[in-house]
Amino acid sequence: MRLLAWHELASGTRRGLPAAAARLALHAVSVPYAAAVRWRNRAYDGGQWPPVRVEVPVLSVGNLTVGGTGKTPTVEWHARWFQQHGKLPAILSRGYRAIHVGRNDEALELEQRLPGVPHLQHADRVAAARRAIQTHHCQVLILDDGFQHRRLARDLDLVLLDALEPFGYGYLLPRGLLREPLEGLRRAHAVLLSRCDLVTAERRAEIRRQVQALSPAALWLEGVFRPRALLRREAAASADGAAGHLSAAGPHAAEGIQWLHGRAVAAFCGIGNPPAFRQTLERCGCRIVAWRVFPDHHAYTAEELAELAGWADASGADAVLCTHKDLVKLRSSTLGSKPLAALVVGLEITAGLPAWEARLAELL
Repeated sequence: MRLLAWHELASGTRRGLPAAAARLALHAVSVPYAAAVRWRNRAYDGGQWPPVRVEVPVLSVGNLTVGGTGKTPTVEWHARWFQQHGKLPAILSRGYRAIHVGRNDEALELEQRLPGVPHLQHADRVAAARRAIQTHHCQVLILDDGFQHRRLARDLDLVLLDALEPFGYGYLLPRGLLREPLEGLRRAHAVLLSRCDLVTAERRAEIRRQVQALSPAALWLEGVFRPRALLRREAAASADGAAGHLSAAGPHAAEGIQWLHGRAVAAFCGIGNPPAFRQTLERCGCRIVAWRVFPDHHAYTAEELAELAGWADASGADAVLCTHKDLVKLRSSTLGSKPLAALVVGLEITAGLPAWEARLAELL
């Protein structure tokens, strides 16, 4: 089933008897999945499966749903916070769909964002934690996408909810986007509503009320992802004309996003939340004249890149834009005759920051 078609089914936007029958079938599949998830959580909650505690503090950054909530910039924000407070962090992740020397796109992206911060990808994150401590002498661990990975004990659980679809259409996989029942939020020490600038204040308040009913003790945070720069790989030769504004000065040189205002761009992405990327681009003032979406963690083939090059040339765009997560896999400064750049975003916590920093300070 295509991703877009599945979202239309899960959200209920596709109507009619066939769609209703498909939703019923997906719900039937989700019932045993829900039972397994609840059984597993009860085993951890009841002490039958005690988590493994390591000798340094652990912060988990995770979510309740599949799809993009903004974990990568959130992990970056916290790694920088610990660095600024004199601690060497390490990032631990599963390494889903590793593509390059055993690392996936998110690891490559974080490597560029956080040079000098060890990032260990391993299915056994307890083993990765011990290696980070013993080999890299790290003083705090950030568990990337760790809310459902309960084997490694954590000191703080931060759960991200995407303001555009915080509760996964209200159903567990594959009927909806939820990885576990909403009651799992009771384990959260803090909940961060990401992309909160893309919804109204009334909607944010409504989401907050729902979260507090489930997890009244959790800190409430709100955050936005601010565009920081355009990032482009070094070109073999400088471009001329309008495209010259995107010329890079180094292997990953950054440039102000003001270049985008009023420009015609072709954009594509292979991430968990394509609509959020498109909205961010539009808020930068550019005109999207061509748009393509690929599955999350997509590994681009040579044939697809050749097809994208023709698509870019036919678009009439001034440049082609993607996400940083896509750019690390492409190894090119152009698509066809068009300059290729990534829009880099960073997290800004707009509500709840002092209380959250006080909790983080307890880990120092």
